[in-house]
Amino acid sequence: MTLKECYMALGGDYDEVLARLRSEKMVQKFVLKFLNDKSYELLETSMETKNYEEAFRAAHTIKGVCQNLSFTKLYESSSRLTENLRSGYGEKTDSLVSQVAEDYKQTITAIKELQGENPV
Repeated sequence: MTLKECYMALGGDYDEVLARLRSEKMVQKFVLKFLNDKSYELLETSMETKNYEEAFRAAHTIKGVCQNLSFTKLYESSSRLTENLRSGYGEKTDSLVSQVAEDYKQTITAIKELQGENPV
């Protein structure tokens, strides 16, 4: 899988990130580093323990990283979750968390395919 195909698979904007980071090598470096980011794990743990302030911070971090890497689909869902959690738990929180989980899995699967691993 090429880097551009990876971006298509994860619902991102390859041209935008390439314009920002200026080289495919640099883009790939940061895309692969995303696999080591612990923000999603923190979001899951925070939601399980009902620590919505920490969940907000985790969602906000995911949103920022995804914006910088032009992971559009995950950026949009994490942005909606961030805004929802800004004032604590709300009636839409669980469905927004589910959407972020789905988009995160899609993103990780595409990156692992880029890396040559079998997706989880």
